[in-house]
Amino acid sequence: MIKIIRTDAHHKDFKALVKQLDAYLKVTDGDEHDFYNQFNAIENLNHVIIAKHNNEVVGCGAFKNFDDTKVEVKRMFTVAKARKKGVASKILKGLEDWAKELGYAFTLLETGIRQTEAVEFYKKNAYQLTSNYGQYIGIENSLCFKKKLNKQ
Repeated sequence: MIKIIRTDAHHKDFKALVKQLDAYLKVTDGDEHDFYNQFNAIENLNHVIIAKHNNEVVGCGAFKNFDDTKVEVKRMFTVAKARKKGVASKILKGLEDWAKELGYAFTLLETGIRQTEAVEFYKKNAYQLTSNYGQYIGIENSLCFKKKLNKQ
């Protein structure tokens, strides 16, 4: 069974997972890693979810305020041995539910065009491609997604 824990960026397990995520992204982003990495600071993430399976940390995700109606999903990651088992979907659903509880109507996110598994994952979870926003405007290797959150 997958256990979902709400926390913040100071949680040691979240920090450890982010190190693994950053190592993965350094490879997939290649020469563009430094550009993307500057937008991935975790210090101000107050809405973090950690997933555990059999008391082992297997994934994480977070969101931050984007504006009065939207949050931006950040730092989604599942360890390799836990992929394709529903962990990421549970994390994402947990983030969406938390955002709804706080009164937000939409989630936004950015992922890289080279992260094909992530692109398919977000599409599978009802995310729609949207115009690149903020720092991603004009960045050819960025894909931005948006999802309307249903009322509880």
